[in-house]
Amino acid sequence: MTSLFDSITFGKIGLANRLVMAPMTRNRAEPSGAATELMAEYYAQRASAGLIITEGTQPSPLGQGFLNTPGLHDPEHVRTWRAVTDAVHARGGRIVVQLMHSGRIGHPALYADAHQPVGPSPVAAAGQSFTPEGPRDHPVPHELTGDEIAATVREFVTSARYAVEAGFDGVQVHAGNGFLLHQFLAENTNRRTDAYGGSIAHRIRLTVEVTEAVAAAIGNERTSVRISPANTYNDIAEGDTDALYRALVPALPNLAFLEVCEMVTRPVTLMIRELWKGNLVLNPHAAPDSFPSTARTAQQVLDEGLADAVSLGALFLANPDLPARIRAGGPFRAADEATYYGGDHRGYTDYPALAQEDGR
Repeated sequence: MTSLFDSITFGKIGLANRLVMAPMTRNRAEPSGAATELMAEYYAQRASAGLIITEGTQPSPLGQGFLNTPGLHDPEHVRTWRAVTDAVHARGGRIVVQLMHSGRIGHPALYADAHQPVGPSPVAAAGQSFTPEGPRDHPVPHELTGDEIAATVREFVTSARYAVEAGFDGVQVHAGNGFLLHQFLAENTNRRTDAYGGSIAHRIRLTVEVTEAVAAAIGNERTSVRISPANTYNDIAEGDTDALYRALVPALPNLAFLEVCEMVTRPVTLMIRELWKGNLVLNPHAAPDSFPSTARTAQQVLDEGLADAVSLGALFLANPDLPARIRAGGPFRAADEATYYGGDHRGYTDYPALAQEDGR
């Protein structure tokens, strides 16, 4: 029987165990998008994960959707991220960067030129952006032209190449959670009538093009994708979820792995497991406060053959040495939600490891 503590190889990425740290926005980067020394410490503390997937990182200035999120689109970003990857590797860890273009979730107040955020169609999202001036309603986005779509693909490619230069073990293309690529996938946000909208075959086109281009630039064995079927986050309505992912999943190139963020959609997960012939990572649905049960669920995912590895989010926030705690059966700390987004070391790098709690 496969254990969470068995090793596995994803393409060229060797994992010491099958516990993956899921991508989580923490808003601790510099306003310029540069990574910080505090971020290096945070990720290094969690290097015992089989693999770390970083927080969403914008591949271009217009890809930013929130305050103090990191970027990977200029040499300063490469230099500062290199300190992060070096710190993780020094502790024996593996780390990939998640490239996330926020699309219509951005706001002019986040951009130096006050540009409108971009999207597949001029359809504003419900809710508000958190800007330097405080919460502001999401504006109507600028509809990307064909030339701008091609430029966006190139931005992902440039960022992926920067990722390799910065020492990352790979790249994850974020195609879920209501951000740009998901906006192209979904019916309610994509009202285009060209080759990137309308039919499902057209709506999946950008995600496939970005993934193929990134894989061609850095290698399939370093490339992965995250999807979140049926996720309504950021005011998304996909339409026929089954049909969408029956088309998308087989259209993706061979990858190091595919990550599925499960939204109480186990039948869809089973469908994807059948369709996807490569390594699959499942971020299983679980109540955020049910920490012991989430740890048990992780092993059950492997026992039931649902995936080859399991990604966990909230548990890694307050339990930096999560694999050791799961092996020991706990205890598990609950993270302070007030410190999730932004701030300093508090609620970020000050959670003790199990050995520190035991006084060893």
